[in-house]
Amino acid sequence: MSRAETPSQTVGPFFAIALPWAGGAEVVSPGTAGAVRIRGRVLDGAGEPVADALVETWQADPAGGFDHPDDPRGAGTRGFGGFGQCGTGADGGFSILTVKPGALPAPGGGVEAPHLDVSVFARGLLSRLVTRAYFPDEAEANAADPVLHSIADPVARTTLIAVAEEGGLRFDIRLQGDDETVFFEL
Repeated sequence: MSRAETPSQTVGPFFAIALPWAGGAEVVSPGTAGAVRIRGRVLDGAGEPVADALVETWQADPAGGFDHPDDPRGAGTRGFGGFGQCGTGADGGFSILTVKPGALPAPGGGVEAPHLDVSVFARGLLSRLVTRAYFPDEAEANAADPVLHSIADPVARTTLIAVAEEGGLRFDIRLQGDDETVFFEL
């Protein structure tokens, strides 16, 4: 007896309908000291925009603490939740307003450079993709970051570093192809 291949199942498209909430793309209020806007696009392997994707960020506050009961350091910034969420538009674009997080202690000693943890949900993905966005003005910290250092290919490593642009930072996420963003196994 031979068995036919099981058809694939996709998730969505429901992200723009069911998940985003009003103000989710603002981790901090407009006008917050040190606020930075991170813009980007989610692109497929052919470089085409992925509409109706969802980008989520999770980060420490500027002092390096998380607003989470498992973080003994705690969030030092009152009212800072550290979580952002933005659906992509027809152009694959997203925009999140946040502040630069502080450095974090690394397992086994050392320090992780300031970064955002980024999750991507999109149709055709059965599980979320997880990556990081590092800050371009942290060259020394980025060079010492154990996670960035664990990526052997220096070109691939650059897919995790946002690019400065007028009005903030740019962080494009490529799901496949030559310039594919580095994603982490969970």
